[in-house]
Amino acid sequence: MSLLDTHPPVEPVAPSASGHRVRPTSVRHLVAVLRPGQWPKNLFVVPLPLLDAPTWGMTTIGRVAAALLAFTVASSLVYVVNDIADRHRDRLHPQKRHRPIAAGLVPVPVAVLCAVLLAAGLGAFVAVSSALSWWPVLSYLLLNGVYSAGLKHVPLVDVFVVAAGFVLRLLQGYLATGHPVAGWLVICVLAVCLVLILGKRRHEVQTAGAGHRPALRSYTVQFLDQLLVLSATLTVVSYLMYLHAEARVGVAALLTAPCALFAVFRYLQVVLVERGGGDPVRVLLRDRTMVVNLAVWGLLLVGVAALGHLAAR
Repeated sequence: MSLLDTHPPVEPVAPSASGHRVRPTSVRHLVAVLRPGQWPKNLFVVPLPLLDAPTWGMTTIGRVAAALLAFTVASSLVYVVNDIADRHRDRLHPQKRHRPIAAGLVPVPVAVLCAVLLAAGLGAFVAVSSALSWWPVLSYLLLNGVYSAGLKHVPLVDVFVVAAGFVLRLLQGYLATGHPVAGWLVICVLAVCLVLILGKRRHEVQTAGAGHRPALRSYTVQFLDQLLVLSATLTVVSYLMYLHAEARVGVAALLTAPCALFAVFRYLQVVLVERGGGDPVRVLLRDRTMVVNLAVWGLLLVGVAALGHLAAR
């Protein structure tokens, strides 16, 4: 399960005696299987509960960092397993055919070994503490297993399952800080993830059609446009409600509201006007307008939160 990423063109090679394409596996190809370009998704979500944490001690920050690492490993494991399972279908997609496993750059046995090592590392990481403190990570793995087994082919359900993975990231962050979960922030994260995923689905419908993903047969551009507007509205409303009613950073955090509005408007512009959105992470990190806005937004949030903590002392 992933938000679409891109890869450089694959060089043609001669088939082996068995008839399969054989390409040398490099460290670069193995790293690409882990999708490091998608890791910022964890960085965007897992540390959010620090805004509500009563203290920013090294213990709390260390726990959040551990949660971030655990979800990074878990998401990479999911990417590898999904790419193994979807390699035949991915070869028919104009962008996904460049993924290392689908392109033959990483042989399936090597990919399986990589998945086993990731699972073992995650298991060892979780085993050093109570399994209950890591239930969001474990639920994420279970949810993705069910998703790959069939839910990804169920229209609308597929979108909500992917978004739920980000809610689980947020909950893991709250477990790390030990602070009660902010209900409006949970809704906000769910809604903004729906915006990103629906934008990706819209791009897929426009560029690749319904042949690559069976669930796309039940989507149209017009239907997705309506869902995008609804989800975007919910995102903004829930964010404002979170700042007003639940955030420890106080009323001053409402200064960040224009940044939130602008981010939603800019993403909708990319999807609806510029026909983008195939890789939401790329939009968030490489679109200059979005990057500047996110930087200002982040600085405002950190500044307001820091002032709030200083005032509480």
